[in-house]
Amino acid sequence: MSKQENSGLLLWEIEESNPGLGKKVREKLREVKDPEIGTDIIQLGLIRKVQLVDDAAKVTMILTTPYCPYGPMLMEAARKKVEEVTGKKTEIIYGQEAWDRSMMEEGSGFDWGLF
Repeated sequence: MSKQENSGLLLWEIEESNPGLGKKVREKLREVKDPEIGTDIIQLGLIRKVQLVDDAAKVTMILTTPYCPYGPMLMEAARKKVEEVTGKKTEIIYGQEAWDRSMMEEGSGFDWGLF
């Protein structure tokens, strides 16, 4: 399972096994932004786990809401970004955790006018 870093972000398995590649994956995933919120999926804390398994990458991702209209697009964009960086076939697994604002990257909290 992923561990929590001081910054509020999860420390993924790929960052422990291959720190350089893990950092590149994290930075590339920052390019994927939720079009409704305008915030990237790393800031939102949607990527819960990234690991290399044999010749593939596996990414566990959640959404801010189970019925997010942009969910399929966000998941496909994340898959392509990880595949781009790792050069490995990438699978996105929809995680079972319910998202909440505490999962956001430290310093990313802002008022959306929703709470």
